[in-house]
Amino acid sequence: MIIDHNDTTDPVIRQLLDHCSTIAIVGLSPKPERDSHRVARYLQQAGYRIIPVRPGQKEILGEKAYPSLDDIDVPIDLVNLFRRSEQIPAHAQQVLRLKPKGFWMQLGIENQAAASLLAAAGIRVITNRCIKIEHERLCR
Repeated sequence: MIIDHNDTTDPVIRQLLDHCSTIAIVGLSPKPERDSHRVARYLQQAGYRIIPVRPGQKEILGEKAYPSLDDIDVPIDLVNLFRRSEQIPAHAQQVLRLKPKGFWMQLGIENQAAASLLAAAGIRVITNRCIKIEHERLCR
């Protein structure tokens, strides 16, 4: 059976969300009014462990923050990005070491080169979608 890692149908997204427990959030802001903060708080309340990735922060939402994906020393199931599209390839290179089940680019974020690289490595890629909206729609 061939798995299309770029398949982003509802059943595929739901399966990814159902089989993840730890989500690294790159670009997570410590400011409660920011979208990344609201999304991370929602994910925590939904039962996920979040791993903040934000240089200069020691802790966000009660979790130890890491300066980069390269610094994470715990298993990660999913990487969720709040970064500009042109910044994604550098993060994709870091993600290869973590070997998560998925790589999620938030609403308005797409990078085909990064998506192709990660899909070729067997990592499910979701682009241009909000993980909070999709979780509310598919998993609640």
